Amino acid sequence: MEVTFEDRTAQPTLSIRTRAAVQDMPGVFGDAFEAVMQYLGQMGEQPAAMPYAVYRNMDMQDLDLEIGFPVARPLPGEGRIQPGEIPGGRWATVMHVGPYDQIGASWGRLTAGIAAAGMTIAGPAYEFYFDGPETPPEKIRTLLGHPVA
Repeated sequence: MEVTFEDRTAQPTLSIRTRAAVQDMPGVFGDAFEAVMQYLGQMGEQPAAMPYAVYRNMDMQDLDLEIGFPVARPLPGEGRIQPGEIPGGRWATVMHVGPYDQIGASWGRLTAGIAAAGMTIAGPAYEFYFDGPETPPEKIRTLLGHPVA
């Protein structure tokens, strides 16, 4: 898949910020997605788009993660579920199709595409998850992105 550049509008979110080792991510993600969905349901709200995660570092044994959903309008948080925002502005993205354990090559394509365009990464790494765990691994779609300048 090709790297694309686009201007995006800021998107309000509800998410959980946590730390986890890479091997613990499936359980951590499942817990966070379930907690945010339950909270949205209690408020009579729905996600505005697919779930996402933000990687604020790349220490595979102590990842600093934000896991949640975009929402249609700013909503209040409660406890560990906090309001936030996916920033607007210029973004570089690439679609990864396949298992999560092969996602590294797509991240490499994205960073190479950013450099080739003469741009720089201007924010943390984002993943947007189009498919759930019931999807066969070879068909899983994950949009990878960075804000760029």
